[in-house]
Amino acid sequence: MSKKILNQNDIINTEIINSYDLDCVFDNNPINRVKNEPLTLNKAEELIKLKERVQNIENCELKNHGSKIVFADGNNDSPIMIVGEGPGQKEDELGKPFVGDAGVLLNKMLKAININRENVYITNVVNFRPPNNRKPESSEIIKYSNFLRDHISIIDPKILVLMGSTAMESLLGSKIKISKERGIWKEVIIKNKTYLTMITFHPAYLLRQADQKKYSWEDLKKIKKKIDELGISF
Repeated sequence: MSKKILNQNDIINTEIINSYDLDCVFDNNPINRVKNEPLTLNKAEELIKLKERVQNIENCELKNHGSKIVFADGNNDSPIMIVGEGPGQKEDELGKPFVGDAGVLLNKMLKAININRENVYITNVVNFRPPNNRKPESSEIIKYSNFLRDHISIIDPKILVLMGSTAMESLLGSKIKISKERGIWKEVIIKNKTYLTMITFHPAYLLRQADQKKYSWEDLKKIKKKIDELGISF
């Protein structure tokens, strides 16, 4: 049996450790400080929590006016997320976004590029119906944009489609015009992640301005091309 020879540093280090009266176990192997199992996000649970946060919003005229929250519709795991403006009368009655005349047109627009509505995820900037179907005010857009950013982060889409100036303003600010920004691929950063984003006209606007549909059709073709380039399947 041989004795282990301690050098001067070993002796000093041992004395220091013993002086603190610590029960320590030492290993020459390096410590693995990286967790092997990444945290997994349960989208369903996170969406429930987010919906509760929106439901409990305070000092909000929209909430006081709307009959129920209109949170979202569609496939939580969809690679395509669509953001509109806010609920209208029909949406307020049914508690789902895009179910009125604008929703009918949206369904046709999606179908034109071979996408079924149930395969995408749809929400709005504001989740309660504005009085008299007015456009949400800038203060309301800003207030709800925090929820929207969390919403986008949870769904984590490969392509984000912003329909209308309200959706555009909620993420990109009010100093730009949709007529100049639509149809151009943009990168929107949310929580340090970049989302490929397309701005296009809202279906409700197209119902009032039918001559603008040709521009939305150009936008839809660009979205379809990008879906094919990214190899997205439904």
